[in-house]
Amino acid sequence: MQQHDLVHEFPELREKIHELKTSDAHFLRLFDEYHEVNRQVGNMEGEVTPVATATEEEFKLKRLRLKDELYAMLTA
Repeated sequence: MQQHDLVHEFPELREKIHELKTSDAHFLRLFDEYHEVNRQVGNMEGEVTPVATATEEEFKLKRLRLKDELYAMLTA
């Protein structure tokens, strides 16, 4: 399985991720939500949590939207 946590996705932004997690409550909330959705997707992909393909795709889209929003905050 691929690594989708933010540090693996954006290794060059590792310090900025840490900075925003400690200084921006909104970023921290989105960060936590992203990682929870990512965990759920991993369980779906690994068939730990069996779901319909459409449900898995919805979660993947949600993960992507959260990642886009987090990236925008990281690069602002």
